[in-house]
Amino acid sequence: MPDVMSPAQRSRTMSRIRSVDTKPEWIVRRLLHALGYRYRLHVRGLPGKPDIVFTKRHKVVFVNGCFWHSHSCRSGQSTPASNMVFWATKRSNTVARDARNKTDLETQGWSVLTVWECELHDSETLARALRAYLDG
Repeated sequence: MPDVMSPAQRSRTMSRIRSVDTKPEWIVRRLLHALGYRYRLHVRGLPGKPDIVFTKRHKVVFVNGCFWHSHSCRSGQSTPASNMVFWATKRSNTVARDARNKTDLETQGWSVLTVWECELHDSETLARALRAYLDG
């Protein structure tokens, strides 16, 4: 099935997708701040440049979009109808990169938590999970 947008329209749309300070990141950061935790953002010296870093605790949090990182939920398992090979390759490379970054961080002594976009709908459960991770 051909793309419904022209190449110029698709390019403009894709260029507006942010890699940092996304809405899911903001939700998690506000929740963490409200719970009393303080953190650093996007530390460049760490593998994968984690979204949220707790330096003293040696813990990091990645906030991943379900589609982009191929989560097991419904959103993560949907596949675009056009340009299927490109998207399959792009998403599988992202999953491989995520695994590599997690392994590298753990090798350096960091604990890693991934928060998925679909988990943001239940803030109480998310808050409990974040507390358990950070205080455990």
